[in-house]
Amino acid sequence: MSAKKPPATTASSTARLSRPCVLIIVVASVERFAYKGVASNLVTYLTEVVEMSTSAAAKSVSTWSGVTSMLPLLSAVLADSYWDRYSTITASSLLYVVGLIGLTLWALLHTRMPCSTLFFPLYLISIGQGGYNPSLQAFGADQLDIGDEDDDGSTTEEHRSKVKSLFFQWWYFGICSGSLLGNTTMSYVQDTVGWGLGFAIPSAVMAFSVAAFFCCTPLYKQKQVRVVHKPCRDSILKALRSLIANVTARKIVLPSRDDDDSDIVCELELQEKPLKLADQKHEEAMSEATPSVAKIILRLLPIWTMLLMFAVIFQQPMTFFTKQGMLMDHRIGGATAAFVIPPAMLQSSITVSIILLMPLYDRMVVPITSLVTGHDKGITVLQRIGVGMVLSIVAMAIAAVVEARRRVGGGARMSIFWLLPQYVLLGVSDVFTVVGMQEFFYTQVPSAMRTVGIALYLSVFGVGSFVGAFLITALEMATAGGGGGHGWFSDDPREAHLDRYYWFLALLSCVSFVVFTHLCKYY
Repeated sequence: MSAKKPPATTASSTARLSRPCVLIIVVASVERFAYKGVASNLVTYLTEVVEMSTSAAAKSVSTWSGVTSMLPLLSAVLADSYWDRYSTITASSLLYVVGLIGLTLWALLHTRMPCSTLFFPLYLISIGQGGYNPSLQAFGADQLDIGDEDDDGSTTEEHRSKVKSLFFQWWYFGICSGSLLGNTTMSYVQDTVGWGLGFAIPSAVMAFSVAAFFCCTPLYKQKQVRVVHKPCRDSILKALRSLIANVTARKIVLPSRDDDDSDIVCELELQEKPLKLADQKHEEAMSEATPSVAKIILRLLPIWTMLLMFAVIFQQPMTFFTKQGMLMDHRIGGATAAFVIPPAMLQSSITVSIILLMPLYDRMVVPITSLVTGHDKGITVLQRIGVGMVLSIVAMAIAAVVEARRRVGGGARMSIFWLLPQYVLLGVSDVFTVVGMQEFFYTQVPSAMRTVGIALYLSVFGVGSFVGAFLITALEMATAGGGGGHGWFSDDPREAHLDRYYWFLALLSCVSFVVFTHLCKYY
């Protein structure tokens, strides 16, 4: 079904979100509560309950997170081409809930279960989330009251841009609010009450949010245009041949425009042929004008690649930052204090920073920077991403300094609150980079392939997780020597050198940022 066309909106109208759009943001925030309730403290569960080593637990969490973020690429093609977003949300949400329930049962029966079976419900969660998240975000963007992008001009492009930016900022605000509750409450319940209850609560909350989403189905408008993609292998080969042909045959490639879904792929050859043959050539070209996932990915691949190191840094709070906090004094009120802060709870400082800064970004940061740059958004999307990359590098430098001081002074005598600056700075960097990435990848694809754009954004963190796991393995082999130790990642805090690992990540991120600034000239 398709909804009626919304009333005309003038440029002077105040940008706002529709009620179905707000509802979906709330549903997404609940999903983040469930996911963070499991993921934020998972490294603690693997080391203390499953009894994995620190490096093995970190690699397991990074790999699981990577698979979770990579699967949206597959589900996006399914949602945009062979199915639809609503149906994808339906199927994936059921798998998501089943995976959470399976994880809860495993935690209750772990003494009778082989350790290897733990990863079955975890990866079932990955499969469910792989279809749920990108489809839900693209479906939420479909609910925006900005009119059709090929309308008569009653809705200006400036207004559409403002509404889209407003959606992505409040979307991120919503999921960070859910993440905050998941980090703070669930990590405390898991460390103090029990892991069974700590996994059961996210399962119940997620099931309730899915039921609420389906109950509100009559409110949604479903305006997705379904397209059929050619086989991926053929698309990639054709896209590569097209890039070469553009140079050798002097072709002009016109990128797709959001305001015309039918004009997705259009090529004009500079050739000496009569114009009267244009109609025949145009019909042949339009017969092959289906969107090419491969061509879109190749066009965005340079920027996508340079963001991988930011994704590696993005994984540190769930892995080594949490393990770093376990080696420090995380009691309040001294040695006899009754309240002990779960190290994973400090991840909530990231989301607190985002929640506090997000509303101020439009009201303070944008107007101030607009006076300097003259841009209506203060800074461009790519500049926003770059600012966040710089802040993430500074955060890793601070983390390295704090870890070096912990090793010298002794972790038991150093308060866990020394880790707050690196957490807060990563939260501020997220406001710039993550929100910018969402808007960039969403707007750089045709409107019929929005789910693919969201999946590309999520896949940065998926591949980044794999890169992080690979770096841990490589550095572990390079620094352990022949003694069988773990080098920089030794379980013995007196031998570990996480500070050197943090400096290494900061260095690689600096290289990525320099290349990123050069690539921005071509976008």
